[in-house]
Amino acid sequence: MTAARLHVHTTTPALRWGDMDALGHVNNTAYFRYMEQARIEWALQYQTGDYKSGKAPIIANASCNYLIPLVYPTTIEVRMFLAHPGRTSVTSYYDIVAAEALYAHGAAKIVWFDFATGRATPLPDAVLAPLRSLASVSA
Repeated sequence: MTAARLHVHTTTPALRWGDMDALGHVNNTAYFRYMEQARIEWALQYQTGDYKSGKAPIIANASCNYLIPLVYPTTIEVRMFLAHPGRTSVTSYYDIVAAEALYAHGAAKIVWFDFATGRATPLPDAVLAPLRSLASVSA
């Protein structure tokens, strides 16, 4: 069963010719960059990370499942979702879509981190507020 998740951001990064590998499709590392771009845009748009303050998101782990090879040129969307938050972390999910077909999906555990103490810190309200609607949804 899939956990309840909330759509929080969509980005349309440009595929680049340089993303291709010798096998004629987008290299697997590029998918992680596409997901990273969605995550960074989300963080900046909602001001959920401020590295100058010393508290910001870091990634504890990341994964990607490749379903259909992406081939340049094409237009993609990376749809980002968040699931039930913990005290200091939240799991993000990503769908990489082209022409309404799902090419890959991934996940990353986002941890709020205090760089001064070297420890995780509670999630900011800017992250928690929209996720409160998930509390009433059973996973």
